[in-house]
Amino acid sequence: MVKKFLLIWLIFLGSSTLLIGQSETITSYTFDDSALLSRVETLSSDEYNGRETGTEGSEMAQAFIINEFEKWNAKSYLKKYEQCFTFKSKGKKYKGENILAKIEGTTFPDQYLVISAHYDHLGLHDGEIYNGADDNASGTSALIAFAEHLSKNPPKHTVILAAFDAEEKGHRGAKYFVDEFSNGSIVGNINLDMISRSPKNELYVVGSRHTARLQEIIDTFDNPTDTKLLVGHDGSDDKQDWTYSSDHDQFHKKNIPFLYFGNEDHPGYHKPGDDYEFITPEFYKNSVQIILSIFEAIDETGL
Repeated sequence: MVKKFLLIWLIFLGSSTLLIGQSETITSYTFDDSALLSRVETLSSDEYNGRETGTEGSEMAQAFIINEFEKWNAKSYLKKYEQCFTFKSKGKKYKGENILAKIEGTTFPDQYLVISAHYDHLGLHDGEIYNGADDNASGTSALIAFAEHLSKNPPKHTVILAAFDAEEKGHRGAKYFVDEFSNGSIVGNINLDMISRSPKNELYVVGSRHTARLQEIIDTFDNPTDTKLLVGHDGSDDKQDWTYSSDHDQFHKKNIPFLYFGNEDHPGYHKPGDDYEFITPEFYKNSVQIILSIFEAIDETGL
């Protein structure tokens, strides 16, 4: 099918938002889209009790992620997949565990691209389970889709797949990872947080304006889907600034280039209503394909 691409400036609500080249439809996904959805449904089921840091539900999520990484031959980044850390929050001591996998680069093995998504959520409160389907079972399942994709398409740069813990308690897992990293050079970070629920079919990308090469990649991106990719929420418009809203801020604070992908808040945000039944599946699948395509452009040319 011949694809028609548009590149326009979209002005609305008194602010400027860039709409990146958009196709009428997608031809195929480079990952198992049924499995992508199934993983979100599993991770956001009541059985996991909201995946709060330090709980049995969190341990179940860790085991699930490790099993999926092993399935796609994504080796542990450290001697084991778990990177343990401790911290205090509101007078309570917690033990967190990042789950880290690595795919060796074919050309630049000592230069790292970190793809991240936090797997923790808010847990159980007042007898209600906060399942966190969009926030952030969606990003976690997408991280596993990266493992699947890269098992068939080896990257030029070494890729670390980072399932971070304790994002909901102050980005603690990402902070620990970045502070402790010493094995080479982190070229950039792509962070996935809330990418599965948008009735408006809109995915935002944040961070490109801080790095010239990322700006060029985003501005010239040929979107293979009919989902809108918008540049915004980045401090350049009158929308809420997401530059420090999730784990990517820990990379940004170290002057590491980053892109953050997410959809806008919805009625289920940080509420018990963030359940699998309310995600928008076609938008979600398209979002993952968009992010994978942008990753490929970054990996191909570097930053």
